[in-house]
Amino acid sequence: MGNKKIYDITIVGGGIVGAATAYKIQIKYPNLKILVIEKEERLANHQTGNNSGVIHSGLYYKPGSYKAKTCVNGRKQLVKFAKEHHIKHDVCGKVVVAVEENELPFMDKIFDNGIANDTEGIEKITAEQVKDIEPFVKSIGGIWVPCTGIIDYRGTTEKLAELVEAKQEESNIVLGEEVLSYIHGEETTEVITSKNKYLTKYMIFCGGLQADRLAKKDKIDLKEKVVGFRGDYYDLTEQAKHKVKNLIYPVPNPDFPFLGVHFTRMVNGGIECGPNAVFTFKREGYGKMDFNFKDTLDALSYKGTWKLFFNNFGFAANEYRRAFSKKLFLKTLQRMIPELTMEDIKPGGAGVRAMLLNEKGDTKDGFRIEYKDKSIHVLNAPSPAATACLAIGDAICDMANKQFNLN
Repeated sequence: MGNKKIYDITIVGGGIVGAATAYKIQIKYPNLKILVIEKEERLANHQTGNNSGVIHSGLYYKPGSYKAKTCVNGRKQLVKFAKEHHIKHDVCGKVVVAVEENELPFMDKIFDNGIANDTEGIEKITAEQVKDIEPFVKSIGGIWVPCTGIIDYRGTTEKLAELVEAKQEESNIVLGEEVLSYIHGEETTEVITSKNKYLTKYMIFCGGLQADRLAKKDKIDLKEKVVGFRGDYYDLTEQAKHKVKNLIYPVPNPDFPFLGVHFTRMVNGGIECGPNAVFTFKREGYGKMDFNFKDTLDALSYKGTWKLFFNNFGFAANEYRRAFSKKLFLKTLQRMIPELTMEDIKPGGAGVRAMLLNEKGDTKDGFRIEYKDKSIHVLNAPSPAATACLAIGDAICDMANKQFNLN
């Protein structure tokens, strides 16, 4: 092992947060040798590559919160990066629409959030103005959010990784290798994967759906557990695509930790409707019947999961019914676009969201990044992490500089 290359930093996880972190550190410290290890054969194969591709504005997050600031900063960086590197994107704007009177107070609260978070150009609009933007939407009013957009997140991730290797020829992106264990020595850590062994001075973990397991292997005392929620999408058929111009969101229910079923124009021209949110029996399972014994046991032996179920029983039951009923899914979509028919929608893809759940069943945790010895762990990076990836990369780069004494 005497001649074996020693990397300065090894990043575990090739989603957009891992790639953005590698990019930010490499740009700031061009001499460092960085290794990114991804267990799949492609980058961005889980949360990054299976989300709805939205550049979030920062509208929903508590004013002044880390999540709000990081989202707005990250969004601006992301749009600039997309322009510079010709990533498919479009800052097309979105409407958030209210369909019932009881949604108006929360819509006002979201609008106030947006103003406090410096969400550029947002305005309250009437039902008629909503129709000018989205002719098929029936509402009682809404919010126009011009700085929301759509982007190819997988393409962004691949470009970030490509730029890392272009900047430093000794840096590498490794695909198709799962990190099994790591043995910390005094000077270096030996990283053992399913195919190879690597030596590194420091490690950064951006493991998404596997974040808690990677942290436990590193002897981090983590009380919370990652629980996966699958989101199923439908696509509009060719004859129905004209019914959605860009992005249409409902006013989210403040008691439920998801944004609700929405319509999203994708960068490839398709229109996605969804997602719902159902507990998944496999962390990386995208099919309705996917099952993994270890993942299921992990989640169902944890009291936080049961607390979440009990706290949201009505919602959970509805989400499950919708997951298996096209008719019920359509009914939800018809709240905003009444003219949609069964022939207008067809089953689409699915994504799984990692939620770091505490023992009380609370999912409202923000971005969470912790440091231990020679490692940094991204323990929780829920939406809008993809939008905020470059700002998160900055934060991790600063933490690495401080803790690892980079030069």
